[in-house]
Amino acid sequence: MSAASESVQSEEVLSELFNKLTVSTPEDVDAAAANISSFLNGSIIEHDVPYEFFQKLEASIKDKKSAVNALEAVAHIASEADLSPSVEPYIVSLIGTICGKAGDKSPEIRAASSKALDAIAKAVTPVAIKDVLKRLVDCLSATSKWQEKIAILSAISILVDTSKAQLALRMTELIPILSEAMWDTKVEVKNAATETMAKATSTIQNKDIEPFIPKLITSIANPNEVPETVHILGATTFVSEVTTAALSIMVPLLSRGLAERDTAIKRKAAVIIDNMCKLVDDPQVVAPFMAKLFPALKANFATIADPEARSVTDRALNTLRRVGAIPEDDSIPEVSTAGDVKVNYDILEFLIKEKNIPQRFEVVKSYIAAIAGDLIDERKIDPESWASAVSPFLTIFLHEKESKEIIEEFRKRSVDNIPQPPIFEDEDDEGEDLCNCEFSLAYGAKILLNKTQLRLKRARRYGLCGPNGAGKSTLMRAIANGQVEGFPTQDECRTVYVEHDIDGTHAETSVVEFVLQDGGVGTEADVRAKLLEFSFSEEMINMPIQSLSGGWKMKLALARAVLKNADILLLDEPTNHLDTVNVAWLVNYLKTCGITSIIVSHDSGFLDNVVQYIIHYEGFKLRKYKDSQNQVS
Repeated sequence: MSAASESVQSEEVLSELFNKLTVSTPEDVDAAAANISSFLNGSIIEHDVPYEFFQKLEASIKDKKSAVNALEAVAHIASEADLSPSVEPYIVSLIGTICGKAGDKSPEIRAASSKALDAIAKAVTPVAIKDVLKRLVDCLSATSKWQEKIAILSAISILVDTSKAQLALRMTELIPILSEAMWDTKVEVKNAATETMAKATSTIQNKDIEPFIPKLITSIANPNEVPETVHILGATTFVSEVTTAALSIMVPLLSRGLAERDTAIKRKAAVIIDNMCKLVDDPQVVAPFMAKLFPALKANFATIADPEARSVTDRALNTLRRVGAIPEDDSIPEVSTAGDVKVNYDILEFLIKEKNIPQRFEVVKSYIAAIAGDLIDERKIDPESWASAVSPFLTIFLHEKESKEIIEEFRKRSVDNIPQPPIFEDEDDEGEDLCNCEFSLAYGAKILLNKTQLRLKRARRYGLCGPNGAGKSTLMRAIANGQVEGFPTQDECRTVYVEHDIDGTHAETSVVEFVLQDGGVGTEADVRAKLLEFSFSEEMINMPIQSLSGGWKMKLALARAVLKNADILLLDEPTNHLDTVNVAWLVNYLKTCGITSIIVSHDSGFLDNVVQYIIHYEGFKLRKYKDSQNQVS
């Protein structure tokens, strides 16, 4: 049988099943809906979709006489264990129509609508959140029917469970609409919105503000509590990386705090902004909030009389300028559109324009664009993530071979839209370049750096900074092992990883023997002379390594590196296990030895004292700043 004949037969079967559904009694509707669901999720031929069926289904939902039966069918279809990709975009496209029935006068229709919305929320692919959530939020904004609002809030609450990571990135859109619902005149809506807000904010992975989230939610509903909440948070020490989700719940409070009459509250709001935004890793994290925070801080700086409060406000402004990549004219940078559904739809449309895709697949194309938008927002830029997420839907109307090629080109074009932070190459051009290369770095399947520049000069000291898990130590190891593309070879530039945590296999080895074992350090006389230069005594030179303190092990590691004629020293947490005396010695040595160093350290005071430039992980790039860590941390 030809594909066309099979398609006609499928349509005939569906039409017959649908007709049975529309005339089913309340006792029979469950079985009729189950039959439709089973057929839709199993028997649709390749490169076909039940387009006409869903048009009929939508019309039946709108018809008061058949609405309950049609909504039962939706719930059954969405509740299938293996919801077909050929069905999912079309069932999601019904959300607006279903929401419209959730406020119906008929309790049976309202109940069936809520059931259908909940089933869809449980079934959808998590990375399709941008399509699903927009439909729900648009309906929540537009409706005045309280029962409809509660049904939508229930579906959003379910999405927290099914799409937690993806929903966290949508908090900038979600929190304002939930806040508005919390001010609803209907107490049932208020309560449902507050519960949904509490559940949605559980997606915020920030240990610093988690204990205060209930208080933050309360302050949204009761603005009178803003001063007290700002006061409490003003005493908080922020150490966790700050994400868009964290700022989404904090900025409503902070913008209100900046507008308070009391200078003390304005000051504390500025302190919180300064402390939190220092922990922002990407200008695009703070970009959606700049329009609220930056002008308010500037206005306060211009009007606050208290010098100390003005100074704090100025510090917060400068932090926002830096982390938000604000240009010298103080114009607020635009929020990236790389993850916008429309942007990704246009890319997809361009790539498949010669394929003459029938109009009935328009819903699928929009769904794919939403998936791509989420992948961009999550910064999932590897080919595997795109193939697994996009292929099930693209192969609905394309053959697998051509879909692979299009997905990869789709990925590349979409990833290219991710804004790269401006290069702040504050380092002057004077001095000898040891390295000036562009490379990418991955750890397993995880991309850490993508086409980033690294430029190092002789006798300069660099601090390598970024959040935990960014890949700082991975980069250091990759440099040491010659795995960074374009980085000079050991013959061109001697790079030494300074190992001061010497493993137990060398415990009984004498100091001098340990250095000689490594090779390339000269004669024993050379080694002894260098160790004496590093303040080792003759007795210590012949002692086993296990008898050395942490400070002396660091000196030993540095002496060995110098004996290798190192051009670049790589130091990972060099102050671990060092007392203040040895830290001071290390600071002095690194500042006076004339050897280029790259240092990873959580000791901000040490970095402040040593480094001349910070190299910071931001948006899959390395961004360079002049001077010390207090400009980037």
